[in-house]
Amino acid sequence: MLLAGAVSAAYPATMPTTSPAARKRRVFLVDDHPLVREWLASLITQSPDLEVCGETDDPRAAPDLIGAAKADAAVVDLTLRDASGLELIKNLRALHPGVAVVVLSMHEESLYAERALRAGARGYVMKRDTTKQILAALRTVLGGGVHVGAGFAAAMATRVLGQRNGEVRSPIEQLSDRELEVFRLLGRGRGTPQIAEALGLSLKTVQAYCARIKDKLGLSSMTGLLREAVRWDQENA
Repeated sequence: MLLAGAVSAAYPATMPTTSPAARKRRVFLVDDHPLVREWLASLITQSPDLEVCGETDDPRAAPDLIGAAKADAAVVDLTLRDASGLELIKNLRALHPGVAVVVLSMHEESLYAERALRAGARGYVMKRDTTKQILAALRTVLGGGVHVGAGFAAAMATRVLGQRNGEVRSPIEQLSDRELEVFRLLGRGRGTPQIAEALGLSLKTVQAYCARIKDKLGLSSMTGLLREAVRWDQENA
């Protein structure tokens, strides 16, 4: 059942007019900005080999809608109405492993690309990238490949070399996916009850995450944690 106010749509499958090999690949859009969905739909519709099969701004409804639409791929934003795009990607991997996920995000690759790939995404594209990059990413993941920026690929190679040399990861990198989501929402002014509701967690669990984040970042108080979260969010917005 869709949440109140959610914008969702699934479009009927079109039968191929020629051979099965010529069938357009079906792409589902998950983003909470109507203008982004409209822009993506227009871009994909102009492609001879791709078509939009549905869209939603509701991450909780997305897995069911994607399954019903028989999507081949999904374009997913990571910041969805205070929900976790990473958790959505994990759910899609579990429920619809055949759907290739491309992340389209405003966040730098260095912040989320590795996490998104671990969660099950096959591609990561920045919203500031060109339309050619988005289409290239979709075609790459639909062909079974992985699409990331050249800068991220180079950074990953450097990180592997650094780990071999015993270098320690930054404190933010040591946060789990859930801890990073809690940290991000704290930086956006959300209180722990709001975070618990947005992420579908108990208040006690969110408080435990806050305690672990403080330990990992070397902070001694909740005030210090909030200050650091706001600073980090402003730097990475």
